[in-house]
Formats: sequence, C-alpha cells, structure tokens
Amino acid sequence: MQVIDAQGIHYKELNKKIKTLIEQGKREIILNNVMGQRYIGNGIKKPVELIINGIPGNDMAAFASGVKITVNGNIQDAVANTMNGGKLIIHGDARDVLGYAMRGGNIYIKGSAGYRVGIHMKGYQDKQPVIIIGGVAGNFMGEYMAGGRLILLGLERGEKEPIAGNFIGAGMHGGIIYIRDKVEDYQVGLEVEIKEVDKKDRQELRKLLASYCHECKLEVDEIMDAYFSRLTPVSSRPYGNLYAY
Repeated sequence: MQVIDAQGIHYKELNKKIKTLIEQGKREIILNNVMGQRYIGNGIKKPVELIINGIPGNDMAAFASGVKITVNGNIQDAVANTMNGGKLIIHGDARDVLGYAMRGGNIYIKGSAGYRVGIHMKGYQDKQPVIIIGGVAGNFMGEYMAGGRLILLGLERGEKEPIAGNFIGAGMHGGIIYIRDKVEDYQVGLEVEIKEVDKKDRQELRKLLASYCHECKLEVDEIMDAYFSRLTPVSSRPYGNLYAY
C-alpha cells in the first residue's frame, strides 16, 4: 500500500506520481486531500485499486480498463468517459455526463447524479456496462443509449422530489433502463417504451444490485421491495430521417 498526500499538488504531477507507482508494481494507492485534480486513473489497464479521500476533478477514469476506484466523497463532471472496464464506487454524489460512451465496467453511485448520465453507453455481446445510482438524476439520463444497464433507485429523496428529470432515453436505441418508481410518458423520449418489470427483470436486477448493495452497505431485499419500471427502445434508429435522406 502506498499513500500520497495530494494537497496542493498540480494534477499533472499527481497523475505522474500515480503512474510511476503503478510501474513500480504498487497495486493499492491511497490519495488523501484530493481537491479537484483532474484525470485521476485515466487509461489504467492494470488491476490497480485507488482509494480517494476528497473530491477528484473532471474526467476521472476516462478510458480506464482494469482499475478499481473508491471515492470517499463526491465526484465532478465527465467521470468514466469511454471507460472500458473496472469498477468505480462513489460514496457521495456525481455531477454531469457520468459514463459518457462507457463500454464496460461498473459504476456505483451511493448518492445522486446530475444531467446526461449514461449517454451513448454501449454494449457488445456479453460485455455490458452498468451504472447504478442510489439517489436521483437530472434530465437526459440515458440519452442515445445503445447498450448496457442503467439503474436509478431514488433512495432518500424528498416527498415531492422526482426520481428523474425529463427526456429520459431520448434517442435511445439499445440497452435497458430500470427505475425504482413509476415513470410518466412525458418524461421519456418518444422512442422509449415503459413497462413494469417482470420476473426475469427482477432476477437480473437482484443480481446487479447485490454487488452494489455490498459495496454501498445497503440491503438488497429492502431495495427490491418496490415497483420498478423498465424502459426500452422501440426503434433502432429513431432520428435517422432527420439527418439522412
């Protein structure tokens, strides 16, 4: 185990330190006093674990494949851009554009997320990325989603607080969105179909949520004891005729 005090360190120097330690064979690195440093964990392909105490900056874990990152705090924008694999566990909130074009791996957010979560998520054969959010999310969640699983739980929200914003799944043409509540037609894109989950869906949800609950110290039975909506696309190319003739 190696510990780095990130207080006052420029993000370039901090990332250089991390990569040097990985090249030296270190597989567990603790970063203390992180405050906005960008690009932490970018492109890491080795099975390395980073534990971050603080608030990492934009574009954390972009293009990462094998890294496991645990953040004891909130995260900023564009985290896990085009992430290929690995696992992110966030014991706080996420901001905007989480998991953009994500192609593999798992993201577990214990709190809430901002706008445009999981846009352009992709899946190929058995490789299906997963994003699970414990709280609420903003507009355009799952926009242009092409694969994977996006799960929104709405835990610990206010009595009149909506679980998600509008334009859910706008342009969606693959994957599945599960939302732990009823979803109204006006909240989703025109190409999205809303159904209550069936037995098969619940089996998949339980399997996906078991790992999330283990990492976030929650009870899977309590979370599963609720109404879930299943959102899927009904068109594979919903806006094609707007751009090509």
